[in-house]
Amino acid sequence: MIIAAYNEEKVIEGKIKNTLRLEYPKDRLEVIVFSDASTDRTDEMVKKYDPEGIKLLRIEGRKGKTYGQNKAVEIAKGEIIVFSDANSIYQKDALKKIVHHFGDERIGCVSGELQYIKTNNNHTEIGAKGEGLYWKYEKKIKKLESKVSSLVGANGAIYAVRKRLYIALPDFAISDFAEPLQIFKKGYRVIYEPKAVASEINNETFQESYSRRVRVVTRTFYNFIKDRGLSSLLNPFRFGIFSLQFFSHKFLRWFSGLFLLYLLVFSLLLYNQGVFYQFICWGQILFYFMALYGLSAEMFLKVESFKIPQMIFYFCLSCWAMLVGVYQALRGNNIIIWEVKRR
Repeated sequence: MIIAAYNEEKVIEGKIKNTLRLEYPKDRLEVIVFSDASTDRTDEMVKKYDPEGIKLLRIEGRKGKTYGQNKAVEIAKGEIIVFSDANSIYQKDALKKIVHHFGDERIGCVSGELQYIKTNNNHTEIGAKGEGLYWKYEKKIKKLESKVSSLVGANGAIYAVRKRLYIALPDFAISDFAEPLQIFKKGYRVIYEPKAVASEINNETFQESYSRRVRVVTRTFYNFIKDRGLSSLLNPFRFGIFSLQFFSHKFLRWFSGLFLLYLLVFSLLLYNQGVFYQFICWGQILFYFMALYGLSAEMFLKVESFKIPQMIFYFCLSCWAMLVGVYQALRGNNIIIWEVKRR
């Protein structure tokens, strides 16, 4: 297991204790924590567990998560590499649920399930709640993708690969997006195991949720346009139905905000062409008013809104964040250094 860490003194000890309690043979589990030039007590806290076999790999110069993962894989001895984050807490049987799939030689990568946990606050965090609904939708898509062909990407908090298939990625790459795709291109399946569960506390405000989404899409789309090999996955003559999954689940979604804008503009232009167009137009206006209600409930009213406005608000927020991320990537911007605000 490779655990990514940067200034994680608040959570790293809990993560290590969680890892040591996992239901997996201790003599077959190697744990490496790479610290990306942490400036707090992260390294010191990891070293405390050296007698229990926890290895610290110190990375100097703030090279980013992907660089650290590459270096950690180089020294890892196991046949299976599991990637995790310092704030991701695994259920006791998570490793068993993931690893048993590798008995099938056709499987090259397995992604687990990330669940967000919300702690009690004075008011509801709309971004976190709306994102919970979003993840339910994502979970259903992943189940179907895994059955039909392969997953389009994995979850960075809990996924595993065969070490012999691992490809060292450039620093600009977002590993949980690019690595599974590279493994698929080698002819191996990428599957989803929903019973391998990791959890994270998510008390993000919608501003923090928006910033995180921009960072993720910026890196992902930048990775896509820089690595021409990934764009070849859109070729249905070579990759069959997987190319349709990739086009629909990733590529089209990045531009969903633009499609919504086009829909609204053309609905307004066609408003006088009949009742159907008027109905479509007013339906969109109601949709965006509900999104504004979700926003106002968070910013001004400080009360819980209904689930539907929460979901619509988060959907609109995500669509806009994805467009901003694509724009940043097209400008040549990328976010290599990863920062996560802990609460």
